[in-house]
Amino acid sequence: MLVKLLSGDKPRSLALTLILLAILVALALAPFLFPGVRSLETAARICIFIVLVASYDLLLGYTGIVSFAHTMFFGLGAYGVALASIHMGRGYDALLTGTVLGALAAALLALVIAMFSLRVRAIFFAMITLAVASAVAVLVSQMSGVTGGEDGLNYMIPRELTPAFRLGELFGVRINGKVLNYYLVFFASLGLFLLMLRVVNSPFGRVLKAIRENDFRAESIGYNVVWYRTIATCLSAATAAVAGSLFAIWLRYVGPDTTLSFEIMLDILLMVVIGGMGTMYGAVIGATIFVLAQNYLQTLMGAASEATGGVPLLPQLLDPDRWLLWLGILFILSVYFFPTGIVGRLRAGR
Repeated sequence: MLVKLLSGDKPRSLALTLILLAILVALALAPFLFPGVRSLETAARICIFIVLVASYDLLLGYTGIVSFAHTMFFGLGAYGVALASIHMGRGYDALLTGTVLGALAAALLALVIAMFSLRVRAIFFAMITLAVASAVAVLVSQMSGVTGGEDGLNYMIPRELTPAFRLGELFGVRINGKVLNYYLVFFASLGLFLLMLRVVNSPFGRVLKAIRENDFRAESIGYNVVWYRTIATCLSAATAAVAGSLFAIWLRYVGPDTTLSFEIMLDILLMVVIGGMGTMYGAVIGATIFVLAQNYLQTLMGAASEATGGVPLLPQLLDPDRWLLWLGILFILSVYFFPTGIVGRLRAGR
């Protein structure tokens, strides 16, 4: 049953299986194991970025397409929920409408980009996606009457998904709307991840892998390479948009910096490389490690700096303000020691 749920894609490594189970249990029980606003925020971001990274890996790792427009699709989903909630009111119909329209808009835009760009060489497609994403980010920033500009948009979501809604206590933890909101994000992310697993392990996914390895041979045996790449691009964009919608439901705020920033695109690339390209489980490992580092590395460095106060130079090197430096060093080390990603290394060493 479990193997069928995973679409036959077993971890194929005891260490990887244990790590994935630990992440699943930690995320499933996050409100009870790690009570607190910050820990719940971190867990929700991990869930959302697992889906976002998995959808990007469908392009980069399974199809061999380099795109810099993924945050644009992520932002379309987020703004879809925000605008629907503003104009339709705080209701589940607004959330559903915004999510569906955001995903459709992302898929349609991806279709247009793919039809005009996927026939050219890979580097030109990457540059085209970068140009389109930059243009959309500027457009969103300038259309303040619709998108709120640089200030973004605040909106209301159903009361049952906000901290104001309280249900009581369970195992000593207060159950409120924020916890319900978290489980909405968790189960939606889990469903989307399993859907991505199904896609890459289907006959369609196997064709994508063949195109990645040698698109000329794939075309010579009868597969329409452009059509398969176009479908993969649209599916990836729609999934990223749904991840953006979940992010908007969780934050109750959207803005260019939180959804359309190029920094988020770089973060996605780093997560894919750290976890391992061409494997959905790499998205789980990469997103978990990176989001945890973003949220807690600075705190750990502050504690280490205080603990080494009597040692020359170390307190300065471990200053919390230098956390990005150490994050970069950790990334370099991970690429050096895990050239195929953490998942690839664990599977090779089974």
